[in-house]
Amino acid sequence: MSNVVIIGGGAAGCFCAAELSRLHPDWSVSIFEAAPVLMAKLAVTGGGRCNITNTFEGVDSLAAVYPRGERLMKRLLHSFGPEDCLRWFGDRGVRFVVQDDGCVFPESQDAMQIVRTLERELRHGGVKVYCRRKVVSVDAELTVRYTDAAGEGSVKPDALIVTTGGGTSRILSDCGMELVPELPSLFTFKIDDSGLRGLMGTVVENVTLGLAGTRFRSSGTLLLTDWGVSGPATLKLSSYAARWLAENQYRATLLVNWLDGSEEEAMRLLGDRLSDGRLIANSHPSELTDRLWRVLVERAGIRPDARWSELGRKGLARLVSILTADTYEIIGRARFKEEFVTCGGVALSEVNPTTLESRSIPGLYLAGEVLDIDAITGGFNLQAAWSTAHTIAHSI
Repeated sequence: MSNVVIIGGGAAGCFCAAELSRLHPDWSVSIFEAAPVLMAKLAVTGGGRCNITNTFEGVDSLAAVYPRGERLMKRLLHSFGPEDCLRWFGDRGVRFVVQDDGCVFPESQDAMQIVRTLERELRHGGVKVYCRRKVVSVDAELTVRYTDAAGEGSVKPDALIVTTGGGTSRILSDCGMELVPELPSLFTFKIDDSGLRGLMGTVVENVTLGLAGTRFRSSGTLLLTDWGVSGPATLKLSSYAARWLAENQYRATLLVNWLDGSEEEAMRLLGDRLSDGRLIANSHPSELTDRLWRVLVERAGIRPDARWSELGRKGLARLVSILTADTYEIIGRARFKEEFVTCGGVALSEVNPTTLESRSIPGLYLAGEVLDIDAITGGFNLQAAWSTAHTIAHSI
């Protein structure tokens, strides 16, 4: 092996190139990137802070964080997991902080530190970088056809590593591999409800969301926006139900449990207040803001000047129903900032799970989101990029 081409200069491609050039300094390693610069998406991930990985503490099942690809990720994390990732960057001068939710960021809170670290490794390893070089197609003979400022060109390396990210597997359509349709898998919901949209900026720490008529459920923090709902709970649900929502044209009924508890628990929480003479609108569970509480009371058909002592059992039942099984109509999706993730890509059955080499095309390797692997937010997608890239660099 002497000539390796990597298509895609994102996190997976640059990490793979850096590690490959370290292991084999005598090899020719090149990166073809269509954009003007490398790692543009990595530079803005995590709000520009770079949620580089996650501790995975409290993750009971990988399927909860990797809706697609959990079995492969279980294997890969054993060989290069979050501790290995932090050690690799730590050996190169990066220090980290860990949040309570397990998300890991550079101590500098600057994604560019990660970008610069990888760029430095590419320079030290003598990796050749060709930006503004767009790959048009790849065939089963490993012939790469591309366009750049000089016009059209082609190259046939000894080994080819595709790390082009989500939504790009079409460049492999001439290779005869199974390609799973690619769809957005991390997005927020547009909600057709003026009352809810009027609460823009409101955060509810612990809610449970679901989609009516399905088993899709998620829990976490909910953020109300001027177009609908966002936040970790929404993004998890969008990831879990990505294909179902696409099949239903992003129209569905959203179920919201504002208290993240059962009807019985809500009944106990509020039942003791029935003898209270205070206004219902002025006395609410601590989990909810004053503005949100007033909207929910109105949705339950309760007068804003009503008192708890006037509510009665039927009124209490209506209020409990709204608190634990509120419903809103989803009328579409909205992209979540720069954290654009897709499901689909090259079917995992097409690659050797130990090496990530194509089962049908020797010398073709695939890493990152071009594979049918995707995760919820929290550093899990980047960890998949590091793990898949590391696997290829050490197996090629």
